[in-house]
Amino acid sequence: MFNERIRLASVFASDDQICEAFSRIDSVRGDIPLTYFEFATLAAFIIFSQSKLDIVLLEVGLGGRLDATNLFPADLALITSIGIDHTDWLGSDRETIAVEKAGIIHAGKIAVIADPEPPKSLLSIANDKADKVFILNQDYRCDRNLDGWWWTSTDKKLSDLPFSGLHGNLQFDNLSGVLMSITALQDRLPVSDGTIRKALPKVKLQGRFQVIAGRPLVVLDVSHNPDSVALLAENLQQQDVAGKTHAVVAMLKDKDIEESLKNIISSIDYWYFAGLDVSRGESPEVLNAVLKKLDPAGNSQVYADVNEAWNDALEQAGDDDRIVVFGSFHTVGVILENLDLNI
Repeated sequence: MFNERIRLASVFASDDQICEAFSRIDSVRGDIPLTYFEFATLAAFIIFSQSKLDIVLLEVGLGGRLDATNLFPADLALITSIGIDHTDWLGSDRETIAVEKAGIIHAGKIAVIADPEPPKSLLSIANDKADKVFILNQDYRCDRNLDGWWWTSTDKKLSDLPFSGLHGNLQFDNLSGVLMSITALQDRLPVSDGTIRKALPKVKLQGRFQVIAGRPLVVLDVSHNPDSVALLAENLQQQDVAGKTHAVVAMLKDKDIEESLKNIISSIDYWYFAGLDVSRGESPEVLNAVLKKLDPAGNSQVYADVNEAWNDALEQAGDDDRIVVFGSFHTVGVILENLDLNI
């Protein structure tokens, strides 16, 4: 659903707001061609400008430097872990990709680095451009046990913090970066420690290791490249599941499919490969061929679309089993629509 891309105090923008913004853009753009994402970003800025907001939070898309969301210089840039993806556009190694990511850091502003092993190119650009730079495990850090976690910076400490609604080890690095960002902006946007404690348990993200309790257990994850799929596999291994794991998978052609499947193959018992109704969607036959190359004895089937694969997985899975859906935002989006989940 498009509306979820633009939220005002957690409420989806309405159809009328979005259509009005699109109409305004179309009336002034003349013969300037705009991509889907450029239209969406401009619409968001129009809607934001019409509202009384204390802060505008933007999730940067492909790369960063040339992304539409980088149109205006943000007061603070938060850069999380950098993986290898979109290599045709961004480069084939982390040092090169980091240069594109660092493009969202603007002169005289604040940079928060939440990558636990930041590329040298990222640090160089951040230190050269930003007024202040905060680096994970150098200027701030976190630790945890079974009961909670704590966060510290050079001049602040938050102890016995409640867990958030996010799952996975990487989310602690991400949340730490958010807390550093809040701390860095305290003079302009004060947020009390009490507010942070109340907010953490309410933090949720659709499709990011989203666990749906039931029988069978369902896990939705938009992982679509080797790094994110490896993290998904790590998180799956930490779950206590008595039965088998069924995977509904559909991916895009421009992803490293073989390396992605290799990183999770030991965690999956049954595969349900599906096609995607988008031009970049890879065929389920190709996905299946990649699996057979990695594991000739792999138990797999192919389906025309995600709905068909999902329905068969539901039919085949036992009460003690687990169904994992991953491979693309498009893949998980279909299931979210089926389940009609709103968070």
